[in-house]
Amino acid sequence: MDEAIAAPAGDAAAEQPMNVYVWDMDETLILLKSLLDGSFAGHFEGLKDHEKGTEIGKRWENIILELCDEHFFYEEIENYNEPYLDALREYDDGKDLTKYDFEADCFSSPFDDVNKRKLAYRHRAIGDKYAKGLEKILDHHMVKVWSDLYSSTDKYTDGWLSSAHKLLEEALGKSAAEPAGKPLSINLIVTSGSLVPSIAKCLLYRLDDVISSDNVYSSWEVGKLQCFKWIKERYCGPNVRFCAVGDGHEECSAASIMKWPFVKIEIRPDAPHRFPGLSLSTVHGIMDAVYQ
Repeated sequence: MDEAIAAPAGDAAAEQPMNVYVWDMDETLILLKSLLDGSFAGHFEGLKDHEKGTEIGKRWENIILELCDEHFFYEEIENYNEPYLDALREYDDGKDLTKYDFEADCFSSPFDDVNKRKLAYRHRAIGDKYAKGLEKILDHHMVKVWSDLYSSTDKYTDGWLSSAHKLLEEALGKSAAEPAGKPLSINLIVTSGSLVPSIAKCLLYRLDDVISSDNVYSSWEVGKLQCFKWIKERYCGPNVRFCAVGDGHEECSAASIMKWPFVKIEIRPDAPHRFPGLSLSTVHGIMDAVYQ
């Protein structure tokens, strides 16, 4: 997949209008917990097969863990969560990792500069794999397993995954539905999940062409408000507008403190903001009400 659009920061962002969309991941852009615990099916009052939803959720759990363990060093680094992939950039000396032997570098707790550098190498390697896409990482069999799982999930959820992806495409101006000359836009994810599994989810749920790896934030330890503040500092300027979209109280509260508009996602079939259904014009209407 094509890499997501990278937006300018600092002074460059101040020169032209810009929309910054800050998305929650779980139960917003993707569905997993509500499949596992049956709450998604429960909202449909018997119209959805509860057991099928749970089985789909378990398959997602397995494939996420497999990708993390086999390709993203997760067994080594799961106890050393960082809020974003570039958090340890200052320790990365830019060494060519093409022939680097990660299994032999004796990585341990990253409490000193040497091991922080080794962790930074792993983060850079994860970002490089993300940019290449899953088709370059997985074998043909696993690509088919992944593709079939995505398709069956999208069908079971009435197009939740594909419609969410389409909205993110429209937000970036990749869709013909959006007119030319629209403000520059950027998508970011702030998730309460730990970083590496969240990166894996972006790939597996096919979000990597609309959200770049350096735009994924984990609030696991620092909280969503801190992540929102970092994003505000990163994309500063008088012509920048922010909007947070999610299903939880924490992102709603953080958006309120930041004075950002907030779009509340719910999985109920009759909910006003859900997938499919939520449109970019609706999001912009909510933004206009706050900024104008």
